[in-house]
Amino acid sequence: MTAKPRILFFGYSEVGYECLSLLLARGDHVVALITHEDNPHEKIWFKTPAVAAREHGVTVRTPAGVNTPEWIEKIAALRPDLILSVYYRHMISAPILGLARLGAFNMHGSLLPKYRGRAPINWAVLHGEPRIGMTLHRMVKKADAGAIVDQEGVAIGPRDTAEQAFRQVLPCARRVLERQIDTLLAGTAKETPQDESQATYFGGRKPEDGRIAWTQTNREIFNLIRAVTDPYPGAFTDIGAARLMVWWAEPDSPATRDLRGRPGEIVSVNPLVVATGGGLIELTRTEWRGEEAPRLQVGQIL
Repeated sequence: MTAKPRILFFGYSEVGYECLSLLLARGDHVVALITHEDNPHEKIWFKTPAVAAREHGVTVRTPAGVNTPEWIEKIAALRPDLILSVYYRHMISAPILGLARLGAFNMHGSLLPKYRGRAPINWAVLHGEPRIGMTLHRMVKKADAGAIVDQEGVAIGPRDTAEQAFRQVLPCARRVLERQIDTLLAGTAKETPQDESQATYFGGRKPEDGRIAWTQTNREIFNLIRAVTDPYPGAFTDIGAARLMVWWAEPDSPATRDLRGRPGEIVSVNPLVVATGGGLIELTRTEWRGEEAPRLQVGQIL
């Protein structure tokens, strides 16, 4: 009886959990999971693949980095036939990718070649995209640039948060992998090169990237708010030493009608309405952090 191909799985996030769970439910031979330790400073609101791996007795490893001579040697000793990466947060070097005779493939959270890089769903929401997706592609030296095996997309609404968008697109990853895993294991997957002329790239997002620029339009500011609202770090504006977190807002609120102001000017305190570079926006769910909350006044500039 021919031995099943040996799969080495790199992964994190609930996308990693879903895809690893699929392989384990199928009875595929997963030799190990390489993942990340949960960051104590990050809100872990998603399932992680380590849960699925431990339930099935799969070895779990959490190296700080895999591209060292020591870890390349350890990975080589696992003799992987196929490498799968699903929301693993570090680049995997070419020497590791070359260890798998059937190749190395990644599940990326966008409709490539758009939104290569980190946090693609947050970036897509921030830019007001009406459609997002999951793409299975070959891994090459350049991030998210390898040939596409399969992808599937879903429509998202103009008021969806990044978490809501994530929940809608999550099933796409499992369906794509389910369609293609047998072709990957057989070495027969069809691949289509990406159109480099259509490629866009965005880097990882930091909490500081949530700072509101009031010179933007109300729609642009609203898209930022919904892209980084809870469970992400949130959008904010600083007033002196205090920080006003903005967890939700309304860009077309009745409270904004017949009001005018300069970008960043408070034009109403109750409800809280601020002028932008292209309209007005009502801040409907806020939270003060840091110093004692200042008293807001009409005419004040944020």
